[in-house]
Amino acid sequence: MAGASVQFGQYPPALRTIVHVSDTHFLDRNRPLQGRYDTRAGLERTLAKVAALGIRPDALVFTGDLTDLGEPDAYRALREMVEPLAAELGAPVIWVAGNHDERPALREHLLGSAATQERVTGVWDLDGLRLIALDTSVPGWHHGEIDDAQLSWLAAELAEPAPLGTLLAMHHPPIPTHLPFFDILELRDQPRLAAVLAGTDVRGILAGHLHYSTSATFAGIPVSVSAATCYTMNLARPAMEVNGMDGGQSFHLVNVYPSTITHAVVPVVDAETADYFDEEWVRRMAQLTPAERLDAFSRKPS
Repeated sequence: MAGASVQFGQYPPALRTIVHVSDTHFLDRNRPLQGRYDTRAGLERTLAKVAALGIRPDALVFTGDLTDLGEPDAYRALREMVEPLAAELGAPVIWVAGNHDERPALREHLLGSAATQERVTGVWDLDGLRLIALDTSVPGWHHGEIDDAQLSWLAAELAEPAPLGTLLAMHHPPIPTHLPFFDILELRDQPRLAAVLAGTDVRGILAGHLHYSTSATFAGIPVSVSAATCYTMNLARPAMEVNGMDGGQSFHLVNVYPSTITHAVVPVVDAETADYFDEEWVRRMAQLTPAERLDAFSRKPS
């Protein structure tokens, strides 16, 4: 949008921007998930919304449960959908392992590496912003764990701070959930992770797993959970009765500033939108002085 680079308020544009997507749960041959959810359609709508933002993000981060059963063809289909947009945007894709993923197939068919049970971890330098992907998956189980070896590796990576700080990307969020039974599948032994993060430059944690958007803090660090693109949990029901619904899909737009990080929930819906702000409106506002803009846009009608 013309004039969009003009600083109207107190904050300059974000230093880095990340698209945070979670829980795609792809199946081979696009079979309906649980017999009812079209996971490909959900991701198609999500990627279309990302493309329509008109931005060039610094990374596309997918925080786990990339497939539902770890099928090789499901990983290949996911890669074929996401990589063209990532190439168009000039952004790296960061794949994070979830409890529904299978490491050998993920490594071979998404990462192009050896099909082993080695943890799917990595470190990316996003022009001064460090992003570290952790692997909280446990082969054969749905709960999350970070073992001693991975914690030691993480501690070594965090020993030196990054210019713009660090974000962690992981599947199981280290936060409570108000839904009964979900705590069975949470990240275990969380105090050990907290001890490693104490005093480091970690500014935020990106996660998934819950199939609903939420936020909290862990060891004083903000945690942001992005909802799924496949289906979400219907929280408008008593906690004991919460189940999945084909609605509420969204992703997060993460904007990194010098003093804070915002996590905006972007709905993946088609809905009529009122058109008030346009390029001409922005151009006119950009030509005004700060005092004139305040008078034109902030003052209530008398």
